[in-house]
Amino acid sequence: MRVLLVGAGGVGTAITRIAARRDFFDHFVVADYDLARAEAAVAALDDPAGRFTARRIDASDEAAVTALLAGERCDVLLNATDPRFVMPLFEAALAAGSHYVDMAMSLSRPHPALPYAECGVKLGDEQFERAEAWEKSGRLALVGMGVEPGLSDVFARYAADELFDEIEEIGIRDGANLTVEGYDFAPSFNIWTTIEECLNPPVVYERDRGWFTTEPFSEPEVFDFPEGIGPVECVNVEHEEVLLVPRWVEARRVTFKYGLGEDFIGKLKTLHALGLDSTGPVTVRGADGAPVRVSPRDVVAACLPDPATLGERMSGKTCAGTWVKGTKDGLPREVYLYHVVDNRWSMDEYGSQAVVWQTAVNPVVALELMAGGVWAQSGVLGPEAFAPRPFLDLLTAYGSPWGVREQG
Repeated sequence: MRVLLVGAGGVGTAITRIAARRDFFDHFVVADYDLARAEAAVAALDDPAGRFTARRIDASDEAAVTALLAGERCDVLLNATDPRFVMPLFEAALAAGSHYVDMAMSLSRPHPALPYAECGVKLGDEQFERAEAWEKSGRLALVGMGVEPGLSDVFARYAADELFDEIEEIGIRDGANLTVEGYDFAPSFNIWTTIEECLNPPVVYERDRGWFTTEPFSEPEVFDFPEGIGPVECVNVEHEEVLLVPRWVEARRVTFKYGLGEDFIGKLKTLHALGLDSTGPVTVRGADGAPVRVSPRDVVAACLPDPATLGERMSGKTCAGTWVKGTKDGLPREVYLYHVVDNRWSMDEYGSQAVVWQTAVNPVVALELMAGGVWAQSGVLGPEAFAPRPFLDLLTAYGSPWGVREQG
């Protein structure tokens, strides 16, 4: 397998460090708009066989990405950029006859009249509209294959296959006790994506109603996370699992709730009130007095520390998981399937902070299953479309075990 990895930021760099320890691939081309960043990711590896090379690419240039895939004879494109670049990379992979894997999906657009009641364009809609073309190509577009979405979806399918006869509700619950020394506000993941997820109308799925939206930060609940993290208040957030899970797993209700905390929510609300969450360009004066067009959200991102650089200052654990409620053998059952990463471990073992490492390990596991023909369907598919046990077994073999906790 030859892989084109687009994006050499925190998650992309962690992907290279994880993949370098595996032997399922022949070559990784690490491409980024900033060639120096791609070169740094490659130079940091112990790679005497020369299995990694760096290239420059503009992820928005579909034709250039298609040409790079063809020129490097890549079997698969792994997208480690932010969601703005999903569609050009997705289309480039199809044009080049390559498989495709991402960790997020095409962007949503709120309903123009009823944003907090009805869905507009949903996450992934643009990709699923191209499903027939992907099926005809015989290639796989594996979408939403990070940790959330990704591993959380694998957990949902595993619960349906092995733990339940009927499922009442599937709820993704994400929480952490991470702190960053020296910063009052330092998000542990890409702030551009975080703003997109947290300020868009959250989507909820109910079997009798379908997909619908609600107010941001609605339905707060306190969820007790395992391995010492403890109780964290979680709220509704827009996320891909709610759009993916119901396509392959039978459940009466599907939700996603994120443990943000009152302070973080307050800062996001302030950004929104000031218009600083906007992606539309505004005109400002540059240092020379000349007008410059900039996106307020990009300015916010530029003013905050790069999450990939925070590992040495970070302490604590992060938990991603899937809470499932239903029945088994006629009796009620409630479980939480989870994956916890301790920042100290991920820094000592890989030099990557916990949140980006936890995101990065899952697409590498998926690539290995694809390379071995274990996950081998075609079309636009989410992680829950595949047998979950091989994935979970291989994740454990990577040295990153998962757990199941009976609730109540």
